Amino acid sequence: MVPNLSEPAVRSDPPSSPERASASSQNHLQFVLITAARNEEAFIGKTLDSVVAQTVLPERWMIIDDGSTDRTAEVVAAYAATRHWIELVRLPHRHERHFAGKVHAFNAGLDRVRSLHYDVVGNLDADVSLEPDHFEFLLRKFGEDPKLGVAGTVYTQPRFDSMSDSFEGEESVAGPLQLFRSECFRDIGGYVPNRLGGVDWIAVTTARMKGWKTRTFKERRFHHHRSMGTAERSDVQASYDYGVKDYFIGNSPLWEVLRCTYRMRRSPVAGIALLAGFGWAALRRIDRPVSPALMAFHRREQMLKLRRIVKAVVTLRRIEKFHLPSEGGS
Repeated sequence: MVPNLSEPAVRSDPPSSPERASASSQNHLQFVLITAARNEEAFIGKTLDSVVAQTVLPERWMIIDDGSTDRTAEVVAAYAATRHWIELVRLPHRHERHFAGKVHAFNAGLDRVRSLHYDVVGNLDADVSLEPDHFEFLLRKFGEDPKLGVAGTVYTQPRFDSMSDSFEGEESVAGPLQLFRSECFRDIGGYVPNRLGGVDWIAVTTARMKGWKTRTFKERRFHHHRSMGTAERSDVQASYDYGVKDYFIGNSPLWEVLRCTYRMRRSPVAGIALLAGFGWAALRRIDRPVSPALMAFHRREQMLKLRRIVKAVVTLRRIEKFHLPSEGGS
């Protein structure tokens, strides 16, 4: 049974606790964790409690306070004061908030762990709660499959469950929690900054294009306390912006119509906003940050998924959205 992750239990953290030893002391792959946080006072305490309670801890958890104007840094500092593996870095305040800034903050954390040996690097948002053995489970999956390049799990957030409400499928790894094998992360060139978003999607899709496996596992899940993209925007504005992002990452128009139609079933206004964002971007022909090769690969994956959906509809079978194929399959 999955626990209520919206209210994780707070546990003590004795340094000698065998249940929460570092990865190296339990013969797991070693991993580092990086969190870019900006004005996350409301939720970062839940994330800290959740990671501190893990059965396997990171070698280092870099938390980058990206110019917060609230008490985010103070909350983190209180935890870091008694845990040597948590390190806080404070960046100067910047007036703009965009996705390129988050990548720069992540890279600031990555620079601080370059002297460490690690097999896996994780990107964790500052507003999530995890099951206690979340990292242990994912590290075991990396150990079992040397071609696994990116891993994550299904998740919930307000009014959304990725198992039932997403057409992305099990090869898409959600941005709030992504673990990369270090060789894979180097192979794809890390996160590529751009102002409009899609950074995590570009990383995961590039990994598949380069021959790595990417996988979302449904045996564990995390809770994202705030709907993605709504930190400083309404749900409608976030949906519109996601429509713009869908265009510049190269979504097939046919796929986008299906995506918007499905979204309208749950929220007509959000579905219309999504379609409006895509349409506006298409009319403006905004620059796309993805290469022609990546766009072609992405659209080929979408066509494979559409074939599976059409086949299920024609044969009156239930559409298993989570198991829609990307490369391969029929």
